[in-house]
Amino acid sequence: MRKAFLRQAKRFPWVTNVTLYGCLFAGGDFVHQWFSHREEMDWRQTRRVAMVAFSFHGNFNYFWMRGLERMFPGNSGGMVLRKVLLDQTIASPIATTAFYTGVSLLEGKDDIFQDWREKFLNTYKTGLMYWPFVQFLNFALVPLYLRTTFTGCCAFLWATFLCFSRQSGDGTASAALTWILDLHKRLPPPDSSQKK
Repeated sequence: MRKAFLRQAKRFPWVTNVTLYGCLFAGGDFVHQWFSHREEMDWRQTRRVAMVAFSFHGNFNYFWMRGLERMFPGNSGGMVLRKVLLDQTIASPIATTAFYTGVSLLEGKDDIFQDWREKFLNTYKTGLMYWPFVQFLNFALVPLYLRTTFTGCCAFLWATFLCFSRQSGDGTASAALTWILDLHKRLPPPDSSQKK
């Protein structure tokens, strides 16, 4: 399966990368809802997240990665650091803005910038604890034709965080950590009959 995926990624890099990216983002919303113990899944919400990821995030990342590589070719330390710096100062704010405003627009909110105003700065600061390390590995070790895929795989966790932040968080890592710890407390205790 891995070989088949790599073959597809080399033959059809744009379609493969964007499709996988969108699916992983939608998966992040699914995981958020599932772990939140919702009585019923809100598939419309998952569809909205997927639409934003397919229409914007996957495409943006695909062309952004290629543009960075053209401007700063190679994986020397200086080139990688330049790419990481540009990624965090330009791409990250654009992607975070697109997520908050895009999902709000698809929901039909009157003020599509409300979530962005309330959560953007916290989300951006939280992203600085995650994305520079991810993108350093991406730019240093991953071949160009797989960089959007690698980013998408890492964005699965990030999408779960974004969906949590949008629904009930404030964009901070501490709010997400509190949510995770609360989930752990709500899990049923291990079955004592399974013990020897």
